[in-house]
Amino acid sequence: MKRLVAAASALLLVLSGCGLGTSGGFVPTGALQGPLSKVKNLDGLSIAIGSKSFQEQLILGKIAAILMRSAGANVQDLTNMPGSDTSRQAMIQDQIQMAWEYTGTAWISYLGHDTGIPDKQQQYDAVRKEDEQKYGLIWLKPAPMNNSYGFAMTRKESERLHITKLSQVESLPVKERTFCVESEFANRNDGFEPMLKHYGIPMGSGVPRDNIRTLDTGAVYAATNNGDCRFGEIFTTDGRIKSLDLVVLQDDKKYFPAYNVAPVISKKVLDKYPQLRELLQPVSDKLTDEVLIDLNAQVDVDGREPADVAMDWLVKEGFVSRD
Repeated sequence: MKRLVAAASALLLVLSGCGLGTSGGFVPTGALQGPLSKVKNLDGLSIAIGSKSFQEQLILGKIAAILMRSAGANVQDLTNMPGSDTSRQAMIQDQIQMAWEYTGTAWISYLGHDTGIPDKQQQYDAVRKEDEQKYGLIWLKPAPMNNSYGFAMTRKESERLHITKLSQVESLPVKERTFCVESEFANRNDGFEPMLKHYGIPMGSGVPRDNIRTLDTGAVYAATNNGDCRFGEIFTTDGRIKSLDLVVLQDDKKYFPAYNVAPVISKKVLDKYPQLRELLQPVSDKLTDEVLIDLNAQVDVDGREPADVAMDWLVKEGFVSRD
């Protein structure tokens, strides 16, 4: 972990000399509406908003930038930062003052704990307390969405086998217990083999090694859809779930850590502009798994720009009107 942070810090210093390696780009603006219409103006606030480089983070970063610009803030768009550790170090070093972060990622990758906490509220409470004490970073209330690991199957096979929960896999014949997983998850000490044991189908006796295929992340979705395996490892808000009409199995024995996303803001900014809570919370409350799957699909599958997707959603939900 220390080696990763040191590498990220070195990278950040390189990027600082020529500007952080981010997308920036066009950020729409409008007028706050509905539940946000009475939020106190953010005139005088200059804030840099960062994000990681995958589509969900870009959309969330643009949502925050649109909201703050529409409330009168001077926003520097530093979305699309190269890697989680770079984004984290930028936050700690005050090069950005706001980002959306995942509870499980912060707990394991940033704060150095070995395993995550499956209970969403307990995971959030633990991260919120430690990050404020150590780094002066304030976690607002998390969104309902949980971008965690999971397993999915085609709708046709789910209906044929009457399977909607991971605990039901144990009732299937061994020949039906075929899995496609990515290499990282297959080799994690909190990954695939411990999950099988947790669900009563241990590697070997419950799931023969010949029933498992290890693939690149993108190939897992295609292989699951094509029937190369019955169950494919997925991320639970990935847009391909919608485009392929996959059924995500319920983690009913609560194995996977919670990865709820939340706005994280530097304490000095939030102390001066407490209305940021009122601005972001109603929006965060609307970000369910289903919403993020749809928004992610618009970028990943349909090829739309994250800023346009973010603005259209904010307008549709009645948070912002177009200028």
